[in-house]
Amino acid sequence: MSEETRRQRLDEIEELKRKGIEPFPRRFSKTHSTRMVLDKYSSLESSETKEEDSLALAGRVMAIRHHGKSAFFTIKDDSGRIQAYIRKDIAGDDAFQLFKRHVNIGDFVGFSGFPFKTHTGETSVFVNDFTILSKSIRTLPEKWHGLKDKETIYRQRYLEMLSDDSALKRLKIRFDMITLVRRFLEKKGFLEVETPALQFNTGGASARPFVTRINVFDMDIYLRISEELYLKRYLVGGFEKIFEIGKNFRNEGISYKHHPEFLMMELYQAYADYEDIMQLTEEMVSEVTREIVGSHIIRYQGNDLDFSRPWKRVLMTDFIKERLGINILDDSDEQLIAFLRDHNALPEIRERGHLIEKLWDMVEDELHDPTFVIDHPVVISPLAKQHPHDSRVTQRFELVISGMECANAFTELNDPVEQRRRFLHQAKLREAGDVEAHMMDHDFLKALEFGMPPTGGLGVGWERIAMILTDSPSIRDVIPFPLVKPDLEVPPFEELDLQEES
Repeated sequence: MSEETRRQRLDEIEELKRKGIEPFPRRFSKTHSTRMVLDKYSSLESSETKEEDSLALAGRVMAIRHHGKSAFFTIKDDSGRIQAYIRKDIAGDDAFQLFKRHVNIGDFVGFSGFPFKTHTGETSVFVNDFTILSKSIRTLPEKWHGLKDKETIYRQRYLEMLSDDSALKRLKIRFDMITLVRRFLEKKGFLEVETPALQFNTGGASARPFVTRINVFDMDIYLRISEELYLKRYLVGGFEKIFEIGKNFRNEGISYKHHPEFLMMELYQAYADYEDIMQLTEEMVSEVTREIVGSHIIRYQGNDLDFSRPWKRVLMTDFIKERLGINILDDSDEQLIAFLRDHNALPEIRERGHLIEKLWDMVEDELHDPTFVIDHPVVISPLAKQHPHDSRVTQRFELVISGMECANAFTELNDPVEQRRRFLHQAKLREAGDVEAHMMDHDFLKALEFGMPPTGGLGVGWERIAMILTDSPSIRDVIPFPLVKPDLEVPPFEELDLQEES
């Protein structure tokens, strides 16, 4: 867009004000959405009108076709698009000239009128009167040529939303999904609660936290990496079925399935174990996906994923052994290191837990349909209860879909002595330079010593599931405003030459 065009739009706004027309009025009484009109009047015959039905719509002008003493234009609201028709002899000469001279693509307008269907069969609105609601100073990107660069899309998501209906639909699906999750859990008797986003100790996951400063205490403080340890405090306090949907923050890299700020849902159910939580997870994800997609078969990036129940279960140890020939329980650290070195996959920290996680990374993408990967080794599961039949593993599962971990769950460790022992192991890892190891949380251990009931817990990364439901290749496609390195180059016309009012 040129500075000249932008200046013309600014001059046009001043011209409207001189004529006594407010280009940014405060409100408009809208009675119908575009979808309501299209649904209600799609059965009209070609050229049929319903003059007795009064409508008031508002939205952004997306197209205009002038025809002498009349014009067709298309508006877009958050439910869709509809065509409107304005004619000089009906709207009046002054209103029509105002429309012809001052309404541009990108402006918001409101109008009243009645429904009709054109001779070509398009449901439309005949305009009796209209109002300019907001003047657009910048021109919209061209649909096919103006908005293809991903960095521009992520930095200025609003441009994608307003120029591409599928983007608006994709983000609506994401939010509809969360509404369905809440509805499902509330029907199951879960109560939504809240936990602090600012914490003096981070816990509940292996991740590098964001560090900030709290001036009132003159101390460092962290953005949470998980809700887990505070949700467990609720259980100690007497709550039994709780969940939280909120943002977590991990100071890590960005990839197609990772983002430093992400949405996590965690739930905890007293007197349950990981078998109960597996059933709950399967039912919840199945129901939510079916509500949105309408089928158990979901097409994702060229592959069909089958969400039909029951879902497959695989033992982590067996799956890695089948694929790689490595036994993560019996083989020595040296054997794991040698294998990873041979495959150029050796992690920087050569502690057993990191070696096992690296081996899992090598095979995870071989799972496509929803699959529960169960019974993870204790060394990579510091908050999970040991399996009663094999103390080397825990009652833990991950839900993997299309090679992505979408959920993580345990029979929760509620033995304060064993939890302290595992935290001490994590503390040694931190001392050795592992910035992602769990911190020692003494207050949480104190809470456990008051007693926490047997509990099953679950965390679901719903944004990854939203990727699958919307066939999006990147998690940033379903995050409305993802992190993008700021564009520090400001074009010259960004700086308005505004005169200070005297």
